[in-house]
Amino acid sequence: MKSKENKPLLGRRDAVKTIGLGSAAMVSGGFGNFTGEQALQKEKLSKPPVGLPPVKIKSVKAIGVKSAPEGRGSNLVVVKVETTEPGLYGLGCATFTQRALAVVTAVDSYLNDFCVGRDADNIEDMWQSAYVSSYWRNGPVLNNALSGVDQALWDIKGKRANMPVYQLLGGKCRFAVDTYTSVSGSTPEQIADNVLKQMEAGQRHVRIQLGGYGGVGTIGRDPDFQAAGFGLPGDSFMDDQAYLRAVPRMFEGVRKKCGEEIELCHDIHERCQPRDVIQMCRQLEQYRPFFIEDPLSPENTKWWKHLRESTTVQFAMGELFNNINEFLEPMANHLFDFIRIHVSQIGGITPAMKVARLGEWFNVRTAWHGPGDVSPVGHSAQVHMDLASWNFGIQEGGTFSDFLRELFPGCVTKQNGYLFANDSPGLGIDINEKLAAKHPINNSAGNWTVRKKDGTIIRP
Repeated sequence: MKSKENKPLLGRRDAVKTIGLGSAAMVSGGFGNFTGEQALQKEKLSKPPVGLPPVKIKSVKAIGVKSAPEGRGSNLVVVKVETTEPGLYGLGCATFTQRALAVVTAVDSYLNDFCVGRDADNIEDMWQSAYVSSYWRNGPVLNNALSGVDQALWDIKGKRANMPVYQLLGGKCRFAVDTYTSVSGSTPEQIADNVLKQMEAGQRHVRIQLGGYGGVGTIGRDPDFQAAGFGLPGDSFMDDQAYLRAVPRMFEGVRKKCGEEIELCHDIHERCQPRDVIQMCRQLEQYRPFFIEDPLSPENTKWWKHLRESTTVQFAMGELFNNINEFLEPMANHLFDFIRIHVSQIGGITPAMKVARLGEWFNVRTAWHGPGDVSPVGHSAQVHMDLASWNFGIQEGGTFSDFLRELFPGCVTKQNGYLFANDSPGLGIDINEKLAAKHPINNSAGNWTVRKKDGTIIRP
């Protein structure tokens, strides 16, 4: 068949072939000269992207320091990552106060050799490669060491970009970070008075504890195991049934004296049996706790479904989790309400933000672990994440002594119960290494040995 112009028509295969050849010619310049715009585009593609010059890791070291002068306080560990760019370094928190010397060894003896010469910009690649570099998945010692490097690399990246880290994470979702603080006492009346003082200082959330965790040192006396000479003289005693009866009375007393305006939290610290926790939480519902923290130990995670179905109380969980994968199933099944991560134990900002972003899909909010054995560097990292996470819930702590503020210039500041980030580039915090050298850490791990009346160990 011919066309009206007496020329053969192209077959389908010929047409496709012709189009393909034409496309290739366009890419290779086969149709002759590019237009000015096309030539400019080709020139751009032939050149490497313009950006900051590459910077390599020069050294990685751990700095151990006590959180209070004269050997008092907790063992803090901070990692300093130095780069090939003169004067550019970053800081990260690697504090595992109960095994601080092990973390220092992991950083100085292993991660320094692993990191030197690598690109300081490639944080995700660094985290993934370091995480599996020992083949077995990390526990708290190696995760803390890795966290120190990870946070330090985010600090470096912020300094290179001349931005605070929260800007690199997406920018502010709020003007400041709301906090809770903790109070304790030997009676409900004493605790209520301490809550009122915090309310006057601007706190909207307070965690209330009857003595130590589980009432240790406050409830119960004359444990039989001590009289029998079992265990060590320094071992603590917990009367779990007396504690379970006392907690509802504590909430009742605080609510009567302090009213409904204040939000109240409480930490069980995983020390009670699941059925006892369920019964106690049912009694607490009328007092509307903001959350009950760590109701179940890691050994009892299969009880979460029963706990959730048994009460309307909100829960915060995850302080003892070592791996981000431990959060997936309970969050997807709405088993708790607040992400209670110890950020350095989970491995730093990189994995913590992944858990935070996952929580947004399941209406689970953040409540990073922030006691006195998180260094001010770690608190700074948490505040930057708090500012940039839409599903932020509450932040623990943030109050520092004069000694810590001298030791760590640039600490976050607290006003009217809110924490404010230092808006300097990076994490906005530094360390006085000369002062730190005067207050070295030691092998004191604290005594976490708690026993029942007959001497049975209670798991925290």
